[in-house]
Amino acid sequence: MLSLTRASHLCTGAAIWTFPAAKMVSTPRQASLVRCSMSKKGEKMQAEMPRREALATIALGTALSWLPSGIADAAGLPPGPPAPKICDDTCEKELDSIPMETTPSGLQYKDIVVGTGDSPPVGFQVAANYVAMIPNGKIFDSSLEKGVPYIFRVGAGQVVKGLDEGILTMKVGGKRRLYIPGELAFPKGLGAAAGRPRVPPSSPVIFDVSLLYIPGISDFEE
Repeated sequence: MLSLTRASHLCTGAAIWTFPAAKMVSTPRQASLVRCSMSKKGEKMQAEMPRREALATIALGTALSWLPSGIADAAGLPPGPPAPKICDDTCEKELDSIPMETTPSGLQYKDIVVGTGDSPPVGFQVAANYVAMIPNGKIFDSSLEKGVPYIFRVGAGQVVKGLDEGILTMKVGGKRRLYIPGELAFPKGLGAAAGRPRVPPSSPVIFDVSLLYIPGISDFEE
């Protein structure tokens, strides 16, 4: 049988990724025990621990499942699932063959998918998903992780200049990677947060954007 420490670690991991993963054993003699199980790389692992400790551990694991991966890593817990992306690993490889476009402002972009719908007129609202990264690929903001598209008015200065400009020439249904130079990004920078990197003032950033629809013009949804 695993030590209480290792059993606690297993039950915490099981709570995060396969909850509910704990169950009461059926024999009266062991009615005060909880058995936790989880699979990793095809190998099934099980552990037993006293019911009180197990329930507290599972509650902790469930709570930690909502924390950024950096915190979970610091706590010594199993790594979380990868962050959702607009451009997955296959897309990343295909980007090398997509031509880079450069605008007079210095904004650069690559169209991952060229949309077939309308382009947003200046002043109209758009609904879009985005994943924002620093140049090394670390994510500092993402509508996908929040679970809702971001709605804003294009050309109205509600977002950084590079995103505003990049969205205006997209079509609904399109996906684009924007390489935004520092002068079109965050002049004051962004502070670091739990599991999120710092964005220095006027430093280049990358936005993957998916234009979902234009309220009042298109009914297209991704």
